[in-house]
Amino acid sequence: MRFVKTFYFYKNQKSPIALKIKPIQISLFLILVLGGLFGLMFLSEKGGVQKAQVEEDGFSYEGISLKYPTYKTFLALEKDSSLTKKQDILKVTETVVPVADESDMEPESLLANKEKKDSLQRPDFSKIDSTRIERIRYPLDNPDFVKELQSKLSSRSCRILHYGDSQIEGDRITGYIRNRLQTMYGGSGPGFIPVKPVYNQIAAIVKPSENWFRYARFDPTQERFKHRRYGAYMSVSRFTEHKKTLPDSIALDSLPIVKASVVIGKSKKAYAKFRRFTNIGLHYGNCNFPIKISVYNEGKLIQQEDLIADGKYHKYKIRTNTTPSNLKIELEGKVSADFYGLTLDGGSRVQIDNVAMRGSSGTIFSSTNASEYGKMVRDLKPKIIIMQYGGNTMPYLKDSTKVDNYAKSIVNQINWLRRRTKNASFIFIGPTDMCLPVNGKMETYPLLPYLNAKLIETCSDNNVAYWSMYDAMGGKGSMPFWVEEKLTANDYMHFTWKGTKIISELFFTALYLDLKKEIADET
Repeated sequence: MRFVKTFYFYKNQKSPIALKIKPIQISLFLILVLGGLFGLMFLSEKGGVQKAQVEEDGFSYEGISLKYPTYKTFLALEKDSSLTKKQDILKVTETVVPVADESDMEPESLLANKEKKDSLQRPDFSKIDSTRIERIRYPLDNPDFVKELQSKLSSRSCRILHYGDSQIEGDRITGYIRNRLQTMYGGSGPGFIPVKPVYNQIAAIVKPSENWFRYARFDPTQERFKHRRYGAYMSVSRFTEHKKTLPDSIALDSLPIVKASVVIGKSKKAYAKFRRFTNIGLHYGNCNFPIKISVYNEGKLIQQEDLIADGKYHKYKIRTNTTPSNLKIELEGKVSADFYGLTLDGGSRVQIDNVAMRGSSGTIFSSTNASEYGKMVRDLKPKIIIMQYGGNTMPYLKDSTKVDNYAKSIVNQINWLRRRTKNASFIFIGPTDMCLPVNGKMETYPLLPYLNAKLIETCSDNNVAYWSMYDAMGGKGSMPFWVEEKLTANDYMHFTWKGTKIISELFFTALYLDLKKEIADET
């Protein structure tokens, strides 16, 4: 039996004209079309279409480009080394086992027993292949760099500033490293937290009243302060809006008195060492009008006075006998000062401040007020500065010249910081592997390996230690496998909580291997 499709067409909308199309004709038509499309694959060139930093398969003619797969790509004839790559990366991620809260496991009776205490601090090298650990690269012209780190970490007080982009938001990475170093060298407390936090963090409880405003130097949506005074933490909280000019005496009389507050307490979700802080600092500047401060602990007034209204940087100190669970700071005035943040410290030994700057490439420091920054760091006395940048600039680097210029700008920022921090040791943590879509797959940015190599070279030439997070992850093409293993999010950029602990432990283990060697050499 023959099946014939009948189609009716109308001519002049009067009599229908029957057109009979056989199935074989439809099949031949489809074969011809598909054959033609397949044949075009033999004409398509690998890398024939230039797009941003990558070359994709396709055609280009007189400025017109068309993405189109080659026959090798379509038939998957090219050798795929992804299975071997995945196995190598899995071995990297399984090299270290992140620890839980070591402080909870450390009885007070072990504090005097160095051998037992050290067994809780050091990575378990019975399970670690140290040859797979990406080591920290130290400047060749400073053979004493690790010795200097060991001396600073072992000193009575060692504050570390950890500057970074969104990878460290919410105390990620910083918090893990802080816990490991405080367990190893002593110290407690989470360090810096903004008066008005804008991202979730569990290091401590900080709850501001609703009438606070936040201004960040690294936020491109905000107009920069004319005075450029953002302090060492690059952001400001205020309980009245920032104005370009100060009010005169007549305008001041007409302004209402504004009250604002912030409640501080220990977080049950934080590492145990972070839940021990008794030295609280409220850092402020640009205070030009009277502001009364009242401090309540569990509802009881413990301190009350006026902030110093001379416009300069100051730290208001609050001391408590035990870690407060409900400490309330009340501020009252007509015009707010600039509050640079809170520091919640345990008093001595290692303190690490998490200074997350979303969207930043680490090139804004020198555009802030040098005098204010200098005054604040003279009070903080940081001995080590960790900088973690590079990811946000990667999509905008179009050629090797742009990469070279970025590396130079990083050196300029480090030198600017170095002139004001005096004898601080610098460690730079490079970007992760980063991907963009190429021929339907996520592939590493072509310029990322060069950026990583250039940063290594630049840091070595400028007395800065460098840890390659890119290589620690597994190098080129590693990010998709971290995503597959749910160690990074589907944005192919930010670590999940599990991934954060693994990458943090990889860094700490690399640092520990060097510190351990230094300790052994000293003994």
